[in-house]
Amino acid sequence: MITTERRPDRWGGPRQAHWQQATDWPLSIAALVFLAAYSVVVIAPVDLATAGVLRLLILVTWALFPVSYVVNLALATHPWQWARRHPLALLFVLLPLLRPLRLLRVIAHSSVFQSSAGAAFRARVLVYLASAAVLVTYIAALAVLQAERNDPAANITSFGDSLWWAAVTVTTVGYGDFTPVTVRGRAIATGLMLGGVAVLGVLTATLSSWIVQRVTELEKDGSGNE
Repeated sequence: MITTERRPDRWGGPRQAHWQQATDWPLSIAALVFLAAYSVVVIAPVDLATAGVLRLLILVTWALFPVSYVVNLALATHPWQWARRHPLALLFVLLPLLRPLRLLRVIAHSSVFQSSAGAAFRARVLVYLASAAVLVTYIAALAVLQAERNDPAANITSFGDSLWWAAVTVTTVGYGDFTPVTVRGRAIATGLMLGGVAVLGVLTATLSSWIVQRVTELEKDGSGNE
């Protein structure tokens, strides 16, 4: 069972910690609703009535994050220090497409995730980072398709093309068969490349650490049995 009991930090204080604990799941669900509505808007052809409902969902879920951020500031013991030390909270407000990443925060703050150690903790880190890579790839595919498909010079015109482009970009392979041509598309590509290098670097380091630990344990077991 996943619980998200949150300890007060130095700058936020207990009142803010209670607020964050109460809103973690609602905001994560809102992020999921936002992602689902945005996915349908970008990928599927919908009628005007459905498009109106989806835009309303996107607007409502968009509004929840700035409201929550303002409440966090109001409840913080030291508001401006807290704001400086939690840039991701502001990033979720400024860049709505990153909000689905809140779904990973629920796992990161769970007691199961935080109480583990050693190999078990590394395994959970690998799952967390792999999930982050998949989610970022999917979000980037949606964003670049929306940015590119109406440009006459674009070669990314379907979700399949954009998903393939995002996969080869986040893994830093970069075949070059699909490339963004708009300013917005290239900005998304830049962010995805930087994020891909970071996520894959940490994944590789964590996996290498786990392999070294396992080899060391096997060597010790072998020498102990001699």
